[in-house]
Amino acid sequence: MNSVIEVVQRFNDAFNRHDVDAVMALMSDDCAFENTRPQPDGERFEGQKRVRVFWEQFFARSPEAHFDTEEIFAAGDRCVVRWVYSWAKEGKRGHVRGVDIFRVRAGQVAEKLSYVKG
Repeated sequence: MNSVIEVVQRFNDAFNRHDVDAVMALMSDDCAFENTRPQPDGERFEGQKRVRVFWEQFFARSPEAHFDTEEIFAAGDRCVVRWVYSWAKEGKRGHVRGVDIFRVRAGQVAEKLSYVKG
């Protein structure tokens, strides 16, 4: 079985390829994702169908979306990734720093909670 960190790294690689099928194959049927927006708490999406729709819309709006890992570590079934998210909009590049807290169960991401600075 893959380690928690290996599962999350494969998830992040699929994300950076904008491969929704691969992202969703790494998420459990009862997966949950908490977005960083809207403030202050972000929106929660539950289940394969709702999470898939979010990713499809996200990549359509952000075709240059990319995460670079600054630090990654695991404790039990949890994995923490400190990251820099970069994008381009109307020719202007931007970035923000944040943290994802993953819960991995049976080799799949069961939960991804995202937090951002600012």
